[in-house]
Amino acid sequence: MRYPASEKLEIIRLVEQSHLPIKQTLDKLGIPRTTFYRWYDRYQLGGSEALEDQSPRPSRVWNRIPDDVRRRIIALALCPSPLKLGHYF
Repeated sequence: MRYPASEKLEIIRLVEQSHLPIKQTLDKLGIPRTTFYRWYDRYQLGGSEALEDQSPRPSRVWNRIPDDVRRRIIALALCPSPLKLGHYF
């Protein structure tokens, strides 16, 4: 379940103000500790704005083939004669 930034901030403040240990407070709220601490770290570094949802997509793909290499591979695959292979490499 995704929480809006306002709810994340409210949960952080509830945990900070609770007289119970953090683990018990989070158990009562149904929030995993790893999730809470990820929010809390972001909050400490960037304030409430850092709690806004972030895109789950990576900014770049680790296994993407560069365009120039892809073009050479396609040309090689479509090459009608093995004599022309040297032209592409």
